[in-house]
Amino acid sequence: MTSLQTTTPSRPPIDGIFRALSDPTRRRVVERLNRSPASVSELAQPFDMALPSFIEHLKILEGCGLVRSQKTGRVRTYQLAPEPLKLAENWLAEQRTLWERRLDQFEAYVMTLQETEK
Repeated sequence: MTSLQTTTPSRPPIDGIFRALSDPTRRRVVERLNRSPASVSELAQPFDMALPSFIEHLKILEGCGLVRSQKTGRVRTYQLAPEPLKLAENWLAEQRTLWERRLDQFEAYVMTLQETEK
């Protein structure tokens, strides 16, 4: 199992990435880690929730590979892992290309219909 896969081998890694990013708290953590690595307490500070609940969010992010953590002494520091974000970005780009092509084909079809009506 690669670091990008979720714990369920039958699901593609992209599922876990999008599932993790579907939560606004986790998206804010990713945005924060985009600036620099941070400790659990630094990451949890802006959120009005119990620390164990916040740590569950971090576990989900780490489980799908979006973040990595390192413990030094008593401090666990998290940093962003860009590879899964690139995977999600590539998937979205493929979908966009597909839909743009479909819309172009639809537009050409509509234009053909309009020309035959004249």
